[in-house]
Amino acid sequence: EDEVSSDVCHYTKPEEVIDFTSRTGVDSLAISIGTSHGAYKFTPEQCTRDPKTGKLVPPPLAFDVLDEIMEKLPGFPIVLHGSSSVPQEYVDMINEYGGKLPDAVGIPEEQLRKASASAVCKINIDSDSRLAFTAAVRKVFHDKPGEFDPRKYCGPARDLMEQMYKHKIIDVLGSDGKLAQLD
Repeated sequence: EDEVSSDVCHYTKPEEVIDFTSRTGVDSLAISIGTSHGAYKFTPEQCTRDPKTGKLVPPPLAFDVLDEIMEKLPGFPIVLHGSSSVPQEYVDMINEYGGKLPDAVGIPEEQLRKASASAVCKINIDSDSRLAFTAAVRKVFHDKPGEFDPRKYCGPARDLMEQMYKHKIIDVLGSDGKLAQLD
């Protein structure tokens, strides 16, 4: 799926969700409202540039489509695939230590916060994890070019991934303490 792309984006059609969910029997629905996989979700042409930083600013998610879907399927669990925020600190770290990720951009965290406060119950952020891991490994290899023991570079990578997940769970996705509510 990472190799699949289109010059035209298609959002989920709210008028089709009732028929789709009833005919398929799915227990959650992954919708398209402007997310996509990877660190290059958007081309520079789809974005604007922040005049202060020169960084890309992606187009906003189509919350109007999400709202319409929630009206048609009240309380139905919604999933957002390809919702990594592509944290700039990891992109910068990767680039600083020899990587080449120009114009990598993701879904802004404030939009993920908004989505998580709705019927969206699952937000996929795997690219953020891979970026954190890669950033930490690149730093170790830069600082200690003779290092070859995976325990010495995977440990810092795991630690940075853990830090990233804690931030997402507590500060972005609103899922901190939710497991205790299932009892």
